[in-house]
Amino acid sequence: MGQKINPKILRIPTTRDWEEKWFAKKQSFRQFLREDIQIRKLLTKKLKGASVDKTIIERSGNAIKIFISTAKPGVIIGRGGVDAEKLKKDIQQILLPGQVVDLNISEVPSPFLSAQIVLEAIVADLEKRVSYRRAMKRAMDQVKKGGAGGVKIKLSGRLDGVEIARRETLTWGKMPLHTIRADIDYSRGAAHTMYGAVGVKVWIYRGEIFNKIKKEVKK
Repeated sequence: MGQKINPKILRIPTTRDWEEKWFAKKQSFRQFLREDIQIRKLLTKKLKGASVDKTIIERSGNAIKIFISTAKPGVIIGRGGVDAEKLKKDIQQILLPGQVVDLNISEVPSPFLSAQIVLEAIVADLEKRVSYRRAMKRAMDQVKKGGAGGVKIKLSGRLDGVEIARRETLTWGKMPLHTIRADIDYSRGAAHTMYGAVGVKVWIYRGEIFNKIKKEVKK
């Protein structure tokens, strides 16, 4: 089972939490879900290149809180908070009148332990026509320096413009996908090259969560 489904979904709610935190009645559930999807599409479009790790949406009454974890908070906030206010207004246009938006932007302590940030770096290299082998090895070296216990990178498509599509996988260290207590970050996406789309998948093993808790207690 660990090899066939998203590692994040498999670990909810044991060692991972939901990225959507709200409750709605039957008549408003559809509207809230549609708004969340539109918000995520807007953030993906507006914050491309800002190295966003994850986005969490919380709702309480008429207030909606959006928590953005990024490696480059200054790019999102802008000088004097101008860009953040503009982003908040764009989100406000998606929502129904009367809802208050609270935008919280925080910095990721270890960006190279984030599968989404590493994936964005690989996608950027592939779209700049960097060799896929060089892009994969560069990303793996960065993850190693970040202190990960293991990493797996998989590319699929017309790599380097060859006529026949194929898959290439690069692995290092441990990757216990069946261990629920293992903290595994996962992300997938696509690089749009002149030869077509190249699928990218990244798994990063960041140790066992229970062991981290024990260490904190001992300290």
